Amino acid sequence: MPAYLDDPYDIGAQIVRGSLRRARVFKDRQNPLAYPDDVLHERYRFSAEGIRYLCQLLEADVSNVTRRSQALTIEQMLCLSLRYFASGQYMYSIGDAENLSKNTVCRVIRKVVLALTKLVDAFVVFPGHLPARQIKEGFYAIAGFPRVIGAIDCTHIPISAPLGEHERDFVNRKSKHTINVQMTCDHHYMITSLDARWPGSVHDSRIFRESSLSDRFHQGQFDGILLGDRGYACMKFLITPFPDPQTRQQRSFNHAHSVTRARIEMTFGILKARFACLKVLRVKPDRACQTIAACVVLQNVATIRKERVPPHDPPPPPDITDPITLDHPTGRAVRDAITNQFFQ
Repeated sequence: MPAYLDDPYDIGAQIVRGSLRRARVFKDRQNPLAYPDDVLHERYRFSAEGIRYLCQLLEADVSNVTRRSQALTIEQMLCLSLRYFASGQYMYSIGDAENLSKNTVCRVIRKVVLALTKLVDAFVVFPGHLPARQIKEGFYAIAGFPRVIGAIDCTHIPISAPLGEHERDFVNRKSKHTINVQMTCDHHYMITSLDARWPGSVHDSRIFRESSLSDRFHQGQFDGILLGDRGYACMKFLITPFPDPQTRQQRSFNHAHSVTRARIEMTFGILKARFACLKVLRVKPDRACQTIAACVVLQNVATIRKERVPPHDPPPPPDITDPITLDHPTGRAVRDAITNQFFQ
């Protein structure tokens, strides 16, 4: 050590000495699962057992390969991400609460999102994890509507205005920047298909027309029908309500259709109540789509495990400003046949 640092009364020497010998101090992070389930549900939307199950699913893709420098555990990384999904807070706010930098929070959430998106094909399956016959029976029990294997609709997820020449593509009919996300669900509010890649300006009918789900229906892979609103064309496998019901049978058809199709609206409500980050995603569009997919996987895991359903708003009334798509003759014929057979 240089001689000028030997003077114990020299303040400057003490400062230099301290900078040379400063010990690294690691902050003690509490076990995120050391709370009752009520607190865990409020913070993370999952019980302790549910979080442990998710840790097992994601461990191979998320866990750090070393504990050097007090690296975060899989439980800490998952709970950090779940806190973001559940609250929708800014990442620096979450970092402040957890004594972590914003960059660390961002890296952790990104790692968890990518790990969850790998599970989409395992947890989002059409027509569902149950046999098709059981799904039809479940939908029929709601309001007597036959042959239904799914309810379909799109929902807009707000995002920050993206930079670049395609910014206007993301502006929807309400002048907001969004991703227009198509989903189907079963009678238990399980999300059974997901298409989260379209800008907000794209209409629902086009998203379905160009989706792999539409291709599979055209190929005759499914014995059953979807229920959609008037934003879709009535087709032989996608049934919409009568635009102007004239008879008692047609009105009964429309009522049963509305009550049954409400399952998808209720699914959207539960998803957005469980994961408040979907109120607005402050990331680039491609990352927003990945975050939406991650939340859908978590939603289905929560549904399968019967996690507590958060309070959510009732389904909104039909959007009468939504453009009506012209029906196909084969779709009208199927709709008439169902009306005559089941809604006398």
